[in-house]
Amino acid sequence: MQYRKFGKTNLRLSVFSLGTMRYLDSEENARQTLQQAVALGINHLETARGYGKSEEYLGAALKYGLGVPRSQLYITTKIPPTADPKTVSQSIDESLDRLKLDYIDCLAIHGLNTRSHLDWVQNGSIKAVQQAIADGKVRHFGFSTHGSLELILAAINTDLFEFVNLHYYYFFQRNAAAVELAHQKDMGVFIISPADKGGLLYTPPPTLKDLCHPLSPLELNYRFLLSDRRITTLSLGAANPAELIEPLKVADSDFPLTTLELEVLERLQTHQTNVLATDKCSQCYACLPCPENINIPEVLRLRNMAVAYDMTEYAKYRYGMFENAGHWFWGMKGNRCTSCGDCLPRCPEKLDIPALLEDAHERLNREAGRRLWE
Repeated sequence: MQYRKFGKTNLRLSVFSLGTMRYLDSEENARQTLQQAVALGINHLETARGYGKSEEYLGAALKYGLGVPRSQLYITTKIPPTADPKTVSQSIDESLDRLKLDYIDCLAIHGLNTRSHLDWVQNGSIKAVQQAIADGKVRHFGFSTHGSLELILAAINTDLFEFVNLHYYYFFQRNAAAVELAHQKDMGVFIISPADKGGLLYTPPPTLKDLCHPLSPLELNYRFLLSDRRITTLSLGAANPAELIEPLKVADSDFPLTTLELEVLERLQTHQTNVLATDKCSQCYACLPCPENINIPEVLRLRNMAVAYDMTEYAKYRYGMFENAGHWFWGMKGNRCTSCGDCLPRCPEKLDIPALLEDAHERLNREAGRRLWE
């Protein structure tokens, strides 16, 4: 296991963190998963009030003992955005009680996804956080986001936060500018769910497996991230101890990308370009805003992945969140397009966007799933 400085917090975190959203089958399963993670070198455990009984299970495991002193473990929990300082104070106290801790190493706003959320923090709830830090209940403060790049950059530029949890993977590089800005400001960078949100890479389709050979798609994505020294740690959301083994085989592989890895990445890019041809959306985002509030670039990114790499299951999984996940995944589905043509003059690639949106909807629409902790 390698360890990196978590920005200005000066904490040295393992390059993999245990995210505790999926170990919820039982308290015993959670304890065994936590013990195995710590034994394998993970020293950062991340939970949230919104993850069902995750905080309670983590607290019970910490009380039972995980084989290392509390001072050698770093605990992050997350609380929902709110404008009310009293609610923040109460949430912190409740999390401390569930976790059976005297202090939380890192507190994050969970889902700072809209401009209103950022305003609430700046103009209200930050006071409660600052008081909690002064009282020794919280040591470091950051935010987790599924929001737009523009919002993430704005939040980073407030200089209120010491770290950021965000989406950034080989197959989703929109937030590259946020990673760079956070690095410039010496913020810790925590990558959310690179295996799952990064492409359901633990169950890759044959086409993707063949293109990545002799590497696995999951290994390649982990290496893409671990080779980037601006990134501190990657979330590993193991549901049980066994799911820790395969990902952690690369926990020491944080060196620059090898010639072979670069060749595989080039192969992926060339294949996508050849297969999609004149239908390829290059994710410039010039088509936004859409009068019907369709998240055109994301819809077409999912279509790109389904058509080029046969990543249809992943694309359906994410497409199903449109209109069903609120601020966590904004935008309407492609069938909401009225062919108004508003986006067409702004597309540098001259794509037939209405036709591509219709095609994406026909390929990807299915009944929405529920979030894991619901």
